[in-house]
Amino acid sequence: MKDNIKHYLADSQLLLNAVGEGIYGFDREGNAVFINPAAENMTGWCAEELLGKNIHQYHHHSYADNTPYPAAECKIYGTLQDGVSRHVTGEVFWRKDGSSFPVEYTTTPVFKNNEVIGAVAVFRDVSEQLQTESDLRNALQEVQQLTEQLQAENTYLQNELHQEWSAAGLVGESAPLKEMLEQLELVAKTDSTVLILGENGTGKELVARNIHSLSLRNKSPLVRVNCAAFTSSLLESELFGHEKGAFTGASERRKGRFELANKGTLFLDEIGELSMAAQSKLLRVLQEQEFERVGGNETIKVDIRIIAATNRDLLKMVEQGDFRIDLYYRLNVFPIHIPALRKRPQDIPALCQVIIGKLNSKLGKNIQAISNSSLKMLAQYHWPGNIRELQNLLEREAILTRGDILDFKHKLVADPGNQAEAFESLAMAEKRHICAVLEACHWQIGGDNGAAKVLGVPDSTLRSKMKKLAIMRPA
Repeated sequence: MKDNIKHYLADSQLLLNAVGEGIYGFDREGNAVFINPAAENMTGWCAEELLGKNIHQYHHHSYADNTPYPAAECKIYGTLQDGVSRHVTGEVFWRKDGSSFPVEYTTTPVFKNNEVIGAVAVFRDVSEQLQTESDLRNALQEVQQLTEQLQAENTYLQNELHQEWSAAGLVGESAPLKEMLEQLELVAKTDSTVLILGENGTGKELVARNIHSLSLRNKSPLVRVNCAAFTSSLLESELFGHEKGAFTGASERRKGRFELANKGTLFLDEIGELSMAAQSKLLRVLQEQEFERVGGNETIKVDIRIIAATNRDLLKMVEQGDFRIDLYYRLNVFPIHIPALRKRPQDIPALCQVIIGKLNSKLGKNIQAISNSSLKMLAQYHWPGNIRELQNLLEREAILTRGDILDFKHKLVADPGNQAEAFESLAMAEKRHICAVLEACHWQIGGDNGAAKVLGVPDSTLRSKMKKLAIMRPA
């Protein structure tokens, strides 16, 4: 019978030796009776080493994960038993050097007089095909991710375009502004975390945008999060995104602001408004720069620069237990203080010029200048709303102006002497009052004639106050 299968194969041996696929011929007992050169090249086994042997133990003994592959389960031997052709994928053949390669093979029975006398296995190395398929899947996945990223960024940027902002806040020649701009330029080229401090309306977001535009990350997005706009639960979804079905209403997967800001800058506005729970969640991400989407278990790593802003005294909030001290130090790497408008009245003419230029485009006006009397009035005003208030007032007056000179129709209530500083702070008033009482009590703190009794506080409280307010008895 072995001679029959050999004779069968010998009729086409020249052709079989020329093809690129590997070919094994087996007799009825499963021993190799023919091995073509392509099979030798792919496996490293010479025909002389395998002919006449049951070669399953040489090239087919294990699965890809190295678990044993019993000969009884071999598809090639299965064809010898039942005479059924098989097409097999997802398996490996083993080389003589102990390495393996993925194969795709067919087993075909050889009949004589309706009796199986052997089988032929034709196989090929599909390593390149699988690599190509893997590369294609990865490319398609990357395209999908980039598409989602672009869609998310487009949605975000469209929303940002509806939020009008102006570059007017960084105009002027005052010393406080110049000092702040110097700090901005120095820190912009680094990746250090920046904490922007300033009153409402001073242009904290504008400073953040300028830091980003001067940084090495300016080709990637600046993504803004208004921390005051979300509850703790909503903030988690907003920052980290969520998977489809993560909660009621989550009809699709959504990327969070951290993912949108990857390779760029994340601007956390009004950071002082975060709840303690939200602070804890934020701290972990800032430390690790990794997170999971809500409802997901995949850890996502990001590379972002953090810029935070607040009009609140974070250190005082830390002392009162309203802000985490570890988060405070994580954010307060490089603080930038934006001067209030009342601290830089000499910048008001330049600010007005820039703002009026923008208003001309917005309102279809042709205002060329602002009257001297209006500038004088603006310089004497104390500006509780800072530049935002100046923009709003100029827009109102521009709407009312018919000519090319803007002259305020509504008089502003001037701060006496243009001094917000004329009113002392509560701490200064308290210090002045305590000093006066101590002076009257000859700097005696305790006892019936002491200052503590006059002030109605325990001795320890007065001493603590004196230390906090730096009150010391004159030498």
